[in-house]
Amino acid sequence: MTFTERITEDIKQAMKARETLKLEALRGIKKELIEARTAKGGSDEVSDADAMKILQKMVKQRRETSAIYKEQGRPELAADEDAQADVIAAYLPKELTADEVEAAVKAIIAEVGATSIKEMGKVMGVASKKLAGQADGKVISDTVKKLLNN
Repeated sequence: MTFTERITEDIKQAMKARETLKLEALRGIKKELIEARTAKGGSDEVSDADAMKILQKMVKQRRETSAIYKEQGRPELAADEDAQADVIAAYLPKELTADEVEAAVKAIIAEVGATSIKEMGKVMGVASKKLAGQADGKVISDTVKKLLNN
């Protein structure tokens, strides 16, 4: 079963269970997957890696929107965004802890042979691919900077 098929099945289940928030989040996922598939230069099927990138982006957008709503004193809208982000995040692989990210980045630095901050781009290229879907890009970047500055 492809990821898109799984989302379609979960949409059906959410409709039967009358879970409106979950249904809205799942429809958002399906819309993004269809857009990626039909985009110029896209293939007929979205790979799992591309789907994970899309989901990460969606979760990040929902969290940022929720923060804006909270700043504006709109807790009911913020709660909806947080709930949708949680539904979407359930389809992502488990996030790595800060210690796990640090250990992975140390291994990548040793693999690449980087010794200074000037080689951060080389390390980030490998780290971004290896840790895709498991850690936020900002966390990876901060960890690489910290380790290369020592």
